[in-house]
Amino acid sequence: MAKHEEVKNGVIFPAGEKNDAFAKYFVGQSYLKTLVADPKVNVGVGNVTFEPGCRNNWHIHRNGFQLLLVTGGEGWYQEEGKPAQFLKAGDVIIIHDGVKHWHGAAKDSWFEHIAITAGTPEWLEPVSDEEYNKL
Repeated sequence: MAKHEEVKNGVIFPAGEKNDAFAKYFVGQSYLKTLVADPKVNVGVGNVTFEPGCRNNWHIHRNGFQLLLVTGGEGWYQEEGKPAQFLKAGDVIIIHDGVKHWHGAAKDSWFEHIAITAGTPEWLEPVSDEEYNKL
């Protein structure tokens, strides 16, 4: 049994549906509940839930930023050239424009964060199993 199983149903907001629209940019299964998608507001807000071991590909936010508000479980965040940071509920990550990074669940835990995003993501290569398994 994975740690933080309660996260799979959502902590504050519902976990949402399988994240099929972005599945090609993830290793493993994620779920997305869009919270803000107003064309008059220049920012999107979503609740992203990751099954154990799920992580997104390396990516860069162009002409914008991303804020991650961790609401449950355990996961990882890493910027290119820096060590990965372990994440737990209550952690906040600020990702500036142009920074190559990835984020996702720990191998043995569900993980959830609110993502507040502006700009356009540039999706890159997956985080390799070799890189991920070193964590």
